[in-house]
Amino acid sequence: MTSILSRPVAEAPTAVVPDRALRIAMIGTRGVPASYGGFETAVEEVGKRLVERGHDITVYTRGSEHREREYLGMRVVHLPALRQKQLETLSHTGLSALHAVSRKAPDAAFVFNAANSPFVPLLRARGIPVALHMDGLEWKRSKWGARGRAYYRWAEQFGVRSADALIADAPGIADYYADQFGVPTELIRYGAPIIESAPIDGITALGLRPDGYHLVVARFEPENHVLEIVEGYRASGAAAPLVVVGSAPYAAEYTQRIHTAAAGDPRIRLLGGVFDQDLLDALYFHARTYVHGHSVGGTNPSLLRAMGAGTAVIAWDVNFNRETLDDLGWFFEDASEVERHFTDLELDREQVPTLSAAVQARAKDNFRWDDVATAYENLAGRIAAGSSVHASARRAQRVGATV
Repeated sequence: MTSILSRPVAEAPTAVVPDRALRIAMIGTRGVPASYGGFETAVEEVGKRLVERGHDITVYTRGSEHREREYLGMRVVHLPALRQKQLETLSHTGLSALHAVSRKAPDAAFVFNAANSPFVPLLRARGIPVALHMDGLEWKRSKWGARGRAYYRWAEQFGVRSADALIADAPGIADYYADQFGVPTELIRYGAPIIESAPIDGITALGLRPDGYHLVVARFEPENHVLEIVEGYRASGAAAPLVVVGSAPYAAEYTQRIHTAAAGDPRIRLLGGVFDQDLLDALYFHARTYVHGHSVGGTNPSLLRAMGAGTAVIAWDVNFNRETLDDLGWFFEDASEVERHFTDLELDREQVPTLSAAVQARAKDNFRWDDVATAYENLAGRIAAGSSVHASARRAQRVGATV
């Protein structure tokens, strides 16, 4: 861990307000209300702020229990999707794009996920400028087979060639597209929810006490390294229990390995999925540390949630996590390093509160949803006015080394 020094506060982006209210479509996510992941949270947090600033926002939504046609001032369009892993996102985005081009065209569209890039030309043919959010390095995720990984790599290049602007959510992702394709991206991070307090009823009902457990929140997928965390913790002499929140619908074999690694150790608590957001906030807020094994994405919402809750972090040693934390944490690359960190933390309780305060301060200063909304507003205004990288990027080839 690096020493804790005084760190400069990042300046908020300069507001460049479009000279008129814009009609903006948000396409390619599960939509609102946000109840799933980073894309959905971004759509809700950004969308409601853009509505407050006078813009007309339409969000395309699938699978929501709420059927209202408006949410927090955003117009909500509910469309179906094929309930199949490889086709759910694509089928819904295809229907959303067809809906968008068959109505009065929005001034700009934000399309989330590089996998949805095949529908960008359809929108642009209708005269709708498109900013494509590229997400993380999805082709590296183990849940995709060879065809899925090949598709994602192809979709990256197609998106680079098709969109008017490309959005990266972390400097490492921006560097990737610069190195691989020689194209510029718009660096727009996620915001961090700041949690200043949380009731203890939910955690005490689980047999936990404040500052008395370590927390993992992750899908059970190899690139999230839940197995290494559980194995390392089990080998440690830690007394505070390890609470693991998460599951995986498409990774039964990996999930079984995690359960096997945890079996017989009463310190390891596998809670499965927790969908009560208040309880989840309380779990983050009252944890002694948050252990973050994600290695593939960019700026990860789970990590930001822990930072916003003021919870010290033990993270997988990858550039995305180091940059998000500004090195304010402990880092690991295998189960033995996890074991060492847990063992050391049992002996040294002084650094945890210092790191907890430092990461929350970083979240407050550098990951503000108001700043994120301003960046989206600026970008929408620019592409609506004709700014586009399409002319220079439409023949881009993958030239860099694979990362």
